[in-house]
Amino acid sequence: MILIDGKKAAVELREELKIEVSGLKSKYNKVPGLTVILIGGLAPSQIYVRNKEKSANEVGLKSDVIRYPDSVEEKTVLDKIYELNKDDSVSGILVQLPLPKHIDKQKVIEAILPSKDVDGFHPMNVGNLSSGYESSVPCTPLGCYLLIKKIEPNLSGKKAVIVGRSNLNGKPMTQLLLKENCTVTITHSKTKDLKGECLKGDIIVAAVGMPELVKGDWVKKDAIVIDVGINKTDKGIVGDVAFDEVSKVAKALTPVPGGVGPMTIACLLKNTIECFKRSQK
Repeated sequence: MILIDGKKAAVELREELKIEVSGLKSKYNKVPGLTVILIGGLAPSQIYVRNKEKSANEVGLKSDVIRYPDSVEEKTVLDKIYELNKDDSVSGILVQLPLPKHIDKQKVIEAILPSKDVDGFHPMNVGNLSSGYESSVPCTPLGCYLLIKKIEPNLSGKKAVIVGRSNLNGKPMTQLLLKENCTVTITHSKTKDLKGECLKGDIIVAAVGMPELVKGDWVKKDAIVIDVGINKTDKGIVGDVAFDEVSKVAKALTPVPGGVGPMTIACLLKNTIECFKRSQK
C-alpha cells in the first residue's frame, strides 16, 4: 500500500510556488498578497492562521492578518472587506471560519470579490466550477484532487464515491472529478447501503465527520482512499476511515493527520497566486 504523504506533497507544491512567485516578481515588480481576517480567539483558528501566515511568507507572498475580537460588529468586518476589495496590493482575501453567531457567514462570503475569493466559497465561484469555467476551487478538495492525481494521473472512466455532500468538500470534489471524466456517486448520512456504494469506488473521498466510518470491508481491492475527516476521540485524532483495516486493502491511503491537511494550506497559496495572475491579465 502507498501511504499518501500530504506533508511531502505540500513541501513539493510550495517549492514550485516559490519559483513561480519569484518569476512573477521579476515580471510585474510585485508579489501576490494574501490578507486573512481572524475574528475571536478560537485556538484551532489561531493555529491555522499562524500556519497560513508562515507558509505564505515561505513562498514569498505578501501576507497580512487582521484580527478582531469576538464582539466586533458585522458592519466593521464588511467595511474592511470592501476596503480590501479595492486594494490592488491584495490578491486574495480569506475570512477564517467559523464566525461568531452574530455575524452572517453568507453575507461575509458574498462581500468578498469573486476575483479575490481564495477560499472558492463565493456563489459565483461555486457556479463557475460546476459549469466548468475558470474559478477559485475550495482548498481542501483541490488538495485531495492533487493527491489523487499523484497516484493516478489518468482518472478517465474511474468510479469515484464521495462520502459527504458539504459545500466545503463533497460538492466541489464532485465537480473536479467529473471534469476528469470520472463517474461520480455522492453519498451521505441518508444513503441506503452506504457500504455497497463504497465498494464500487475506484476512488473514495471520505469527508463526513464520523470517526472511522469507512471500514476495511467497505473498500474494494486497490482503491485510492482519501480521508478528509478530523475527529477527536479517546484514541486521539482519527479520520473518517478505519486506517488499519483499510490500509490492508487499499492501493493508496492518506493518513490523519499528515494527509489532506498540509495540502489545504499549500492550495490556499496556489489560489492566491492564481488570483494575482488573473488580475494582471
